[in-house]
Amino acid sequence: MTTTIITLTSLSLLLLLFHPLLTKSQPGRTNPPSSASQGQWRLLQSNLGISPMHMQLLHNNKVVMFDRTDSGRSNLTFSDGRCRFDPDDTQLQIDCTAHSVLYDVTTNKIRPLTIQTDTWCSSGAVLPNGTLLQTGGFHDGDHVVRMFTPRYGDDDNNDWVEYPDYLNRRRWYATNQILPDGRVIIVGGRRQYNYEFYPSDSKLYWLDFLRETRDGRNENNLYPFVHLLPDGNLFIFSNTRSILFDYDGNRVLTEFPEIPGGDPRNYPSSGSSVLLPLVENATAPTSIEVVEVMVCGGAPQGAVRSARAGEFARAISSCGRLRVSDRNPNWEMETMPLERVMGDMLLLPTGDVIVINGAGRGTAGWENGREPVTAPVIYRPSAPQIWRFSVMAASPTARMYHSSAILLGDGRILVGGSNPHVFYNFTGVLYPTELKLDAFSPPYLSPAYDPVRPRIVGVRAAAAPAAVRGYGEEIRVSFCVTRYLTRSAVSVRIVAPSFTTHSFAMNQRMVVLRIVDVKQKASDMYTVTVVGPSTAEIAPPGYYMMFVVHAGIPSSCIWIKLQSR
Repeated sequence: MTTTIITLTSLSLLLLLFHPLLTKSQPGRTNPPSSASQGQWRLLQSNLGISPMHMQLLHNNKVVMFDRTDSGRSNLTFSDGRCRFDPDDTQLQIDCTAHSVLYDVTTNKIRPLTIQTDTWCSSGAVLPNGTLLQTGGFHDGDHVVRMFTPRYGDDDNNDWVEYPDYLNRRRWYATNQILPDGRVIIVGGRRQYNYEFYPSDSKLYWLDFLRETRDGRNENNLYPFVHLLPDGNLFIFSNTRSILFDYDGNRVLTEFPEIPGGDPRNYPSSGSSVLLPLVENATAPTSIEVVEVMVCGGAPQGAVRSARAGEFARAISSCGRLRVSDRNPNWEMETMPLERVMGDMLLLPTGDVIVINGAGRGTAGWENGREPVTAPVIYRPSAPQIWRFSVMAASPTARMYHSSAILLGDGRILVGGSNPHVFYNFTGVLYPTELKLDAFSPPYLSPAYDPVRPRIVGVRAAAAPAAVRGYGEEIRVSFCVTRYLTRSAVSVRIVAPSFTTHSFAMNQRMVVLRIVDVKQKASDMYTVTVVGPSTAEIAPPGYYMMFVVHAGIPSSCIWIKLQSR
């Protein structure tokens, strides 16, 4: 008994001293520079062959990455002599190099994929069946829909399938969002003040809000931030303004207050945005009491014009939180410890937000950024305001324009890309085209927290085939943990993997599931019973990563599929 007490006491001290997710860091205190306080970087590939500006994790734990076809030859030649023949390409009509790869997270290996038409600055979403839907791009690719369907086991013959002229309008710098009925809405794009759906209904729907928020030649209305809200409507943010939008009725229901400061947040001023975690209510199971959107970073008014003239304005350091569920929503503003433009905001399994990549000066666009911001920041939404931000370990690699980042199922952040040049350019430039692939491990992955780290060993649901879950169903999740603390330290969360490009992680969302019970089954084995999401508006159908979080430390995920019964 004495040994057990000593061990638990030591563990408690360890958590109190080093766990940034459990403790209230004292202002001005410098945490020890260790993986337990500032995370850790690891180089995965020194030469990926391409510089991925788009990334999507699939439910077989493989990542589709791609850049563009009109930047010249990549550094990855097809070994089987395959070539792309495209008489409309602006650079190479015959190209025997790859511009897309499939990355296997488990084996750390890549396989080249074939893209026929230009995917530059395109958009994407994963369909309910797990297929990646990829839309638009530039030039001969701007009306194209592409599909990539994941397979288990031998993927050697799996590749992109393209559908030319599928889209009603050119979709270049557009945003995609999966909807409760499994459709995908495709919003905006350069000089496109409208939206359409996949599957297509052959109609085009006008959205004047996108025209109203354009800053002339500077634009600042591209890649609008689109979030599906639990009431089934869309939150759309463009430039400095945001609306609640009924996409089926083609109606603006509400215009929210303008974000304070008057500085643009969308491409090319390129801030970022997340929908903060949705928590299923224990007392009113079909409601989400708090729905909140966060927008961070960007560039000040006039920064695009200044950058084109060789003057690089300091990036924006402010973040805004808007509780759209309030009767009279207003922005709550905060200040990041580092100014940042072209950063990526991602939800971590803990419900915290990581802000990663980007620059301290300038804007998105060719040669328009300066002063790489290599240190990620983790933001804790539920902490007191003065303790919400923590600066993490800096990356050795600059990730500027055309970089991307996604959350992996083991809790790491995969980071790639950065090519601020018209073509691949490795010498004689300030920021060479980047082909390395890195992973950042947040502090919760430190071995120091292994005693409280849960490991999922099984998931069961009544009358459900393996991995398939219905809305509102009870789900029993079995997990092991060496040092169990209390029931209140346990939560179960599902996360939709994002399609990330140009500082926005499309379709990203987290739902914290309602807990019914936690029971001990053996000395280190526990079963937590939760209720699946109440509605498809809260969690659209498709594949999700499920995490058990214990004492602020997440498990690796298992994949589940949500579908109506």
